[in-house]
Amino acid sequence: MSLNYQPGFGNEHSSEALDGALPVGQNSPQKVPYGLYAEQFSGTAFTAPRHANRRSWLYRIRPAALHGGFAPFEQAAFHNRFDEVPTPPDQMRWSPFPQPAAPTDFVDGLFTMAGNGSAATQLGVGIHLYACNRPMQGRFFYDADGELLIVPQQGRLAIATELGLLEIEPQQIALIPRGVRFRVELPDGSARGYVCENFGAPLRLPELGPIGSNCLANTRDFEAPVAAYEDLEGDFELVAKFQGKLWRAPIDHSPLDVVAWHGTHAPYRYDLRRFNTIGSISYDHPDPSIFTVLTSPSDSPGTANMDLAIFPPRWLVAEHTFRPPWFHRNIASEFMGLVHGEYDAKDASAGGGFVPGGASLHNCMSGHGPDAASYAKALAADTAKPQHVVDTMAFMFETRFVIHPTRQALDAPQRQRDYQSCWQDLQKHFDPTRR
Repeated sequence: MSLNYQPGFGNEHSSEALDGALPVGQNSPQKVPYGLYAEQFSGTAFTAPRHANRRSWLYRIRPAALHGGFAPFEQAAFHNRFDEVPTPPDQMRWSPFPQPAAPTDFVDGLFTMAGNGSAATQLGVGIHLYACNRPMQGRFFYDADGELLIVPQQGRLAIATELGLLEIEPQQIALIPRGVRFRVELPDGSARGYVCENFGAPLRLPELGPIGSNCLANTRDFEAPVAAYEDLEGDFELVAKFQGKLWRAPIDHSPLDVVAWHGTHAPYRYDLRRFNTIGSISYDHPDPSIFTVLTSPSDSPGTANMDLAIFPPRWLVAEHTFRPPWFHRNIASEFMGLVHGEYDAKDASAGGGFVPGGASLHNCMSGHGPDAASYAKALAADTAKPQHVVDTMAFMFETRFVIHPTRQALDAPQRQRDYQSCWQDLQKHFDPTRR
């Protein structure tokens, strides 16, 4: 597969791996060039508004219907069971999970941390970690329940999809639409990272409002793959995630056999280092919504089913201001991960540390904010001088619904059960005689 890209998020792309493979003037002619099959691939309802409609036309060697019957496939660690145990209001944090000892591919290496909603309701998210040390061999995967937002933390991924190849490294992300079949290979031999499975409306760029026409994630920096195809026969398996469970079917050919395609329902990659960060240049710390990369809107305006926000390198210049994130309690719930470096509101050594590959969960109305060491550092800072936050990349999956940790996440040895200790050294400074 060739490694080329087309810029622009949600654009009407077109691509062909063979000259003349794309029909001209109509989508499904009686006879498609090269003896290919025409197939429409819809990611939204047929009658969705034009600006929100996601669909692509694929011209492929064999139609997607051609495979054997599905049978249940048990993979105990990857699931959507978000009601196994009562969800406590505690703040929670996890250390990085290790690489597997046995050969493990991307599908087998998925571990469900938390989630809410369901595929059946088409609301909510599943939040997973992945750790793998073997490429997917003779196996292809698709998720019928939701789109997959993949955030690498360690090691590159080469994601061969029906529409072409995406290669991503830490500080880049990949968005795999609902239903796209793919295979993951490991250029560095092993990889680790995070996955958000979005059951709700497809992720899109947020509206900019008074920000104007530029900044945050720019459309041109998202890249869709160009057409590439495999004409392979053999004894393969197709793994599907459907209604919260895994299934597998025999397939005698590679389903990555799309020779040409055009449309708006396509996988993308995006380099988080291209995010155009904005912030206050006078006073106060703005709401974290200014860090939103992608959003899955809900039926309540301004309230997301799920947001992806990032906290990249940036300048802090606001004077007379507590510059780190303030102490806060939210109506929304937050799952955070750290890809690279150190997060500016958490000391890396406090209470076990928030380190690359780790994760934290702060649910609805659970108080959180900078730990004691970070608070003391911020109080002592000279805010007459700018501060350059460098060498960092943290992210947050934020959702309107409570995020329910799974039993396996609550019981994991990586859970830092003393996480609350990072705030215990915050001292009482109140003195009614001093203003």
